[in-house]
Amino acid sequence: MEKLKVGIVGAAGRPSAFLAAFKGSGRAVLTAACDLNQEALDKALKDVDGVDRYTDYTEMLEKGNLDAVIIGTPMHLHVSQSIEALKRDIHVFSEVTAAISIDECKSLLKACKSTQAQYMMGENCNYMKPYMLIQEMVREGVFGDVFYAEGEYIHDCRDLLYKTPWRREYVYEKRGVTYGTHSLGPILNWMEGDRVESVCCAGSGRHNRDLKGKEMAGDDVAVMLCKTVKGHLIKIRTDFASPHPYSLNFTLQGTNAAYEGSHFSKNQDDIDFIWINEESEKGRWDSLSKYEEKYTPKLWRDIDEKARTSGHGGSDVAIMTDFIDSLYEGRTVPIDIYKSLDMTLPGLVSQESILENGVWLPVPDPREW
Repeated sequence: MEKLKVGIVGAAGRPSAFLAAFKGSGRAVLTAACDLNQEALDKALKDVDGVDRYTDYTEMLEKGNLDAVIIGTPMHLHVSQSIEALKRDIHVFSEVTAAISIDECKSLLKACKSTQAQYMMGENCNYMKPYMLIQEMVREGVFGDVFYAEGEYIHDCRDLLYKTPWRREYVYEKRGVTYGTHSLGPILNWMEGDRVESVCCAGSGRHNRDLKGKEMAGDDVAVMLCKTVKGHLIKIRTDFASPHPYSLNFTLQGTNAAYEGSHFSKNQDDIDFIWINEESEKGRWDSLSKYEEKYTPKLWRDIDEKARTSGHGGSDVAIMTDFIDSLYEGRTVPIDIYKSLDMTLPGLVSQESILENGVWLPVPDPREW
């Protein structure tokens, strides 16, 4: 089988990790790239040969002879650009979130049902090594029955508000969990076969301004509680404007084990902890690294050392490798349209809940649309 021909829109962003995945798998090649900024596009591809360059996305889809496209543009463009590709039977790998409204979710699902191509949301947090390790341990029964989880994403991005102004409108100026798939994605992997059935959301109010002193409408902190179909409880916290070190952190509780994740900080003692009933010392956490040899999934064993040190802890390479391998082998992509919407819809409903003083609201099941 010939290598898959892949294009990327928003190519001035971060194509290097994806290129590493193509090289590592040997099953795909970047043949076309598009960005509105020609100068930035040329700079991003200065060391890459054989890539046709475009400043018009539709033109790239029409002329690029593509098997798949990577959508790395601002979040309000994800659905329209995904639909354009899907209508042409071109597979889609879209950055998060899948959509910015429930109506957009419905339009995207309709397009997926009307094509031979596959859609995958690129939630790279699902592919970070410690979270995939926990997923394997859950599958092997180490945790017993999991019933509670927390996910927090604290990332002061105010320095990006003027460089990427779309963030102000779609992340900072709205209330609720506007960018929650990084936190929810790994948890839904651990609670495999479950989905969020209802949510409520509350906010802290606004205390921080942007770095030029301009006020913003959204809350500093948004907290979303989720109840799943199976009765599990999830807490999600997001904060994109408070002075705080970067923190991507998770907790998972089961009937036989507990997990406390690192915060991805620069502190040497910031590690992933696990405690397993009748195996760990009473009152003392073990390091998750103790279980790497036994539970590291095959995908992470196979990617080379260079890939492991690439973007987002190697997860960019891992997720793109999984996407490419799925298409090449004729398998369903790992984060299909339904899983993508299961990660996206709770945050959208939280934006309604917070405006209604935190009332619990149902999250639609896209399988019933």
